[in-house]
Amino acid sequence: MKHVARRAVHCATAVAVVCLIGTMMMAVGRAQGAADTPALTDTTFKNVMLLKGIPVDTFLDAMGMFANAMGNDCTYCHASDAALNRDAFAVATPRIQRARQMIVMMNAINKSYFAGQPRVTCFTCHGGNQSPRSDPNLALQYSTPPEDPNVRDFPTDPTGNVDQIFDRYLQAVGGAARLAALKSFTAKGTYEGFDTLFAKVPVDIYAQAPNRYNTTVHMSSGDSVRVYNGTGGWMAGPDTAIPLLTLSSGNLDRARLEALVAFPTGLKQAFPQWRVGRAVMNDQEVRVVQASENGQPVVNLYFDESGLLVRLVRWTLTPVGFVPTQIDYSDFKDVAGVKIPFVRKVSQTYMQMTVELSDVQPNTNIDAARFARPAPAKPAV
Repeated sequence: MKHVARRAVHCATAVAVVCLIGTMMMAVGRAQGAADTPALTDTTFKNVMLLKGIPVDTFLDAMGMFANAMGNDCTYCHASDAALNRDAFAVATPRIQRARQMIVMMNAINKSYFAGQPRVTCFTCHGGNQSPRSDPNLALQYSTPPEDPNVRDFPTDPTGNVDQIFDRYLQAVGGAARLAALKSFTAKGTYEGFDTLFAKVPVDIYAQAPNRYNTTVHMSSGDSVRVYNGTGGWMAGPDTAIPLLTLSSGNLDRARLEALVAFPTGLKQAFPQWRVGRAVMNDQEVRVVQASENGQPVVNLYFDESGLLVRLVRWTLTPVGFVPTQIDYSDFKDVAGVKIPFVRKVSQTYMQMTVELSDVQPNTNIDAARFARPAPAKPAV
């Protein structure tokens, strides 16, 4: 029964997200601003009270935290007609007002007891439920607890050697010589996600060493372009919250890591310090290599028994806590002697999508414009 309920929530979320994006596109027709200056909540949305002055992509992560913690979709807190009426998102419903009180309470707890660190979040109390549970759960106490490999706090494995794990990874992918010979690739395949209501649509990939990556999704309402050019990252299309979304903070770094995975020689150098742990994924033990930033764990890389990278998790710090993006890699195939994952599944608290490649061409000439800042998408009609 619980599984069925969860499926219903996911379907409702898909519809809500797609409608929300479409209406927000109509609401925001203004330019992004300076080339690499992220749009902020103050100038983009109406009636934002406590989450002011943060980039839009971080704001969406925060909204995703609420959805994940409550186990529901956007319209649980927003007005029921918000999916089809953009102005309704600004209506301060009783649940939105309550959420604001909870944010104030959460901040007060963290300030008073944890020196302002985001130790207590929405998920701490709700755990995917609409109401926090205050009574003991005997079934939870006496049954085998599920293991979540996506944790930032885990025991360090003293037997793990970071250099050896990365060296084994590069060897499993194809070895230094073959990786050095792969300068670029283009690929075709399909994309499916919340923004396509899980219908498969064509997608083109353009990748260039060492860290440039373009994903162009051909949706029925127009192309959706996601670009990382080595320093900056953007999204533009009918599925983005505003015509041109400049990536910031953890989302920008996640785009950097995705690009590095395509040409992984420099992946270890992405962060100066790593530590090693162990976890279980799909009943198989994996090695976890974790990087920290400003004293906080922000990246987990998961390597299977063959040495291949099968998952990447990058957390973004928001005003309501750290929010993860999970990327799963599978179906590795040889392309010019290098193993490339033909299936990539990205899971966020407000979005999930899968790219499945069907054809990859190595060392192709790619127009530099593919990695330039994309033009803002035209507002939906």
